[in-house]
This record gives sequence, structure tokens and C-alpha cells, in this order.
Amino acid sequence: MNKTALLVVSHPRATSLTQRAAVRARRRLEREGYSVDLLDLYAEGFDPRMPLEDEPDWGYRDKVYSAEVRRHMSRIEAADLIVVIFPIWWFGLPAMLKGWIDRVWNYGLSYGRREPRLRGKRMVWVGLGGYSEQHFTGGGWDATLTRTLKVGISEFNGIEDVDVRLIYGTVPGGEVTNRHAEDILHAAEVAVVTKPVNIA
Repeated sequence: MNKTALLVVSHPRATSLTQRAAVRARRRLEREGYSVDLLDLYAEGFDPRMPLEDEPDWGYRDKVYSAEVRRHMSRIEAADLIVVIFPIWWFGLPAMLKGWIDRVWNYGLSYGRREPRLRGKRMVWVGLGGYSEQHFTGGGWDATLTRTLKVGISEFNGIEDVDVRLIYGTVPGGEVTNRHAEDILHAAEVAVVTKPVNIA
């Protein structure tokens, strides 16, 4: 049986570590037997703003949303695995990616029904952060971001098989050496196909 992965990437610069990590992730997923649907939010010109036609109607969960939103939801529904690769900006999701969640993961589409449409899928969030792990975790930002992504978005929408992988130190001293960049790209690649080991 063919497996499908929706690979979502959110960064405006094609040469960014985020975009390069997405390239590596795609190759790895294809080697693992996945058919990959690449959703580059910037390249596809996605509009993250919430228009009136896509604002949820809490009294009518069968509201017909815009054609763009319905196309995106169809891609989500078609995927067995959803992988999202993004830069961590202001300790959270970039506006483009947050807007995608706001508009597409909408009431009556991905949540708000007795049987969640996205149940049974697997989801992996891969966030690239500039701060060192010590700095980021020392402030508790890892726990805050992980809870938002895992519980507030994925599990809220019925996806119970969720991993959040945060990769730190992407801009040490303002520069990323070739060796350091390779370590980051390798970590992102491995994250999409392996589960973390929980140490009791």
C-alpha cells in the first residue's frame, strides 16, 4: 500500500536552513516509501489572513469554506503522515504557518465533529530555533511550544500520534558553519522517520 506524506514548509527564503531541511526530509520520506506532497506555503502564495468567508460559523458546522481552504483540507485528509518544518520565531509559529492553521484547520473541517476526520494520522512538527538548547529550555519555551503543537493543535484535531522535535542553535554566533549546518539538516531528516526514545 502506498503511503502519502504531506510535507509543509514555511520560510520565505529558498536557501534557508528550514527549506534545506525540507529538501532532506522529502528525500528521506521518499526513501521510506512515501509519496510526498510538498506544500511550500510561500511558493504557493498561500494567504494567511482570515477572510470573512473562512471565519468559522459556530452555529453551522457545515459551512462551505473557500475553495482554497477546501483544497488544502483535501491534501491534509489524503495524507497518512503530516510533517511541518518551520523556523521558531518569537518562541512560536511564524505568521504564515499560524495563518494556515487558522484558516484551514477549521471548525467543521478538522474539528467540531463527533468523529474527527484526521484521526489515525501521524504528525511530526520540526521547529528550528536560533537559541541554544540551554537557553530555550531554561525559559520553559520548549514545554510551552510543544504543548501548543501537540495538544492545542494536533490532538485537538483528533491526531494522537504526534511528535514535536525542536532543533536548537541554528544560528550560533550569527553564523552557521558547514559542519554545524549538516548536523542540523541530519537531525531534521531523522526526525521525520524516527520516534523519540523516552527514558523513564
